Amino acid sequence: MLGADERDQAWRGGGRQAGHTPGLAAHVLAVNGLRKEYGALVAVDGVSFHVARNEIVGLLGPNGAGKTTIINMLLGVLEPTAGSILIEGANLAHRRSRALSCTNFAAVYAPLPGNLTVSENLRFFGMLYCVKRLDARVGELLEQFDLVRFRDTKCGVLSSGEQTRVTLAKAMINRPQLLLLDEPTASLDPATASDIRAQIRACAAEGTGGVLWTSHNMYEVEEVCNRVLFLSKGRILLEGDPKTLPREHGLATLEELFIAVAREPLSLGGGAV
Repeated sequence: MLGADERDQAWRGGGRQAGHTPGLAAHVLAVNGLRKEYGALVAVDGVSFHVARNEIVGLLGPNGAGKTTIINMLLGVLEPTAGSILIEGANLAHRRSRALSCTNFAAVYAPLPGNLTVSENLRFFGMLYCVKRLDARVGELLEQFDLVRFRDTKCGVLSSGEQTRVTLAKAMINRPQLLLLDEPTASLDPATASDIRAQIRACAAEGTGGVLWTSHNMYEVEEVCNRVLFLSKGRILLEGDPKTLPREHGLATLEELFIAVAREPLSLGGGAV
């Protein structure tokens, strides 16, 4: 039986190991029956899914489908009307600090404080997550995301692409087991976006964590994601491998499938989830 220190070390994760690792939950993220109501409006309607270890899952759907609402519930920003969220086996409703300590997030609509420099921002969030050897970790991320020359530059004067790289560096500061990425490469040029995708794929493959990724770039989704969930009107309509799912529904590309889901969701799902 693991002692307290061993359980904590296993929960935080280390290198990839074959088979079951003692102390690690079966899935990085397990969502069951998640629902969010705003009065008579149902924004998320009984959604259930999981993110496995070393997996990148794409959460797809048109604007208003419920993607950002789900992300905000996973981050504890919104309280679900019903359902459960387990992050590394910890129920977010009851063990909030533990669940969120191994989670991080990046989105173009969530910029970092513009009056702090790049290194100050990384140090600030590193302290929030109680990151050990913080100076060394900040240095690693400055190198990884090509931010060394901006170390002492205030984030508010950076270009949108540079700010996106800082936000992604912040999202990696605690080596999260669950990484939530909402349109993470939207402001990046194609070359930089390609590098970022490669880095995130490597992080997902090498550790014991997983990634939930939202994007409207279907080329990116097909390149990055192991599995996709198509969301429509707050419900999961389709699920599968992004490379084969379109053909299963008589379509040639993932973009065609996205458009079909956006325009005629019931014809694809038969009204059932």
